[in-house]
Formats: sequence, C-alpha cells, structure tokens
Amino acid sequence: MRMRKKKRAEERIQACGEYMRIGDMLEGGNPVCLEIGCGKGDFICETALSRPDENFIAVERVSAVIVTAVEKAHGMNLPNARFITADAKELANILPHGIIRELYLNFSDPWPKRYHHHKRLTSPVFLEIYKKIMVPGGALKLKTDSTDLFGYSLVSLPAHGFKIARETRDLYGSELLGGNVQTEYEKKFVERGVKICYLEAVFYK
Repeated sequence: MRMRKKKRAEERIQACGEYMRIGDMLEGGNPVCLEIGCGKGDFICETALSRPDENFIAVERVSAVIVTAVEKAHGMNLPNARFITADAKELANILPHGIIRELYLNFSDPWPKRYHHHKRLTSPVFLEIYKKIMVPGGALKLKTDSTDLFGYSLVSLPAHGFKIARETRDLYGSELLGGNVQTEYEKKFVERGVKICYLEAVFYK
C-alpha cells in the first residue's frame, strides 16, 4: 500500500524540534527505552505518560510517518519522549552502546516471503544491532498479529543471545495483558477479533 504524504512534514517536525533531539535522553541516569516503528505514536506517548521516570525514544525511517507521533508528543507536553528519523540498521551508530533497557517491536512488517526474511526486525542482522545498544538483562518485547513472524522470532531470538521469558499466542486471553498499551494497529485488530501474539525476551551478554 502506498504511503500518503503528509503535508509540510519537515516543516511540522521542525516546529517540534526539541522532540527530535535525544541528547538529554541519554543523560541523567533514567532508564532508556526504544520503540522501532512507532506509527502515529499512540504506544510511545501513552507509555511515556504513564512512566515519567523513564525516557522513551522512537524511531521511524521517514519523516512523513513520524510527524504525527512527534506532534502528538508535543501536544501532550511529554518531557520524556523523543524521536529519530533513521533506518533501524543505523541504530548502533546513533545510540550509545549498552543503554537501552527495553526495546519494543510492535506490529512490525512480517515480510512473509522467505527471501525477505532477512528484513524482519528479529532476523540475525537486527538482533546483533540490538545486542550492541541494549543493557545486559534488558528486555525485547514483541507484539504481532503474524503467527509466522512470531514463530520465526521464537527461534531466532534464542539462537542469538536472547532468552524467551514469557510468550503467548493470545495476549488478550492471557494473564500477560495487564499493563498493556495498545497501538493504532492493535486497536483495529482487537475490534476485528484478531489474536495478538506477544513475547518478552531477555538479552544476556
């Protein structure tokens, strides 16, 4: 599906420029959490609002996608939310190593064709990047409606330094739902009765 262009995306982001500067997020000792692929920002903003003593950074590849999330954080006056426009492959060059305590992969592109599996955000190339930026003992949390991506992740994560701590193929029918913050996609899936898969994996250096 072709992405709609946001009018004046760069100009609108510049108007919220303080939310694109992450330097202060990396200082002061508060835990730092990262969402890769934040969409319209519902998850990152609501999570930052509910956890004011932690810092949250979200990354998207293009400004036309991230502008709505940035404006949402600005409108909510969230001091602990920041955004990066970058490819996830560049994160180890952007963030200090050993800083991310929680990493969120919410409804990432499942890349269903086998010859695209290397593009999955739980493929080995990305897991090696996460291992550089994550705190030992930090958690990777994944939510998806794709049972194929979920099954793939259950195999790839333990094979590359992560231990599966909790998992379910039906988040809304499990005890793991407590404290869950919905994304835009998630709300639509739940309304349609689609089951949500969820896992938490701990990184051990």
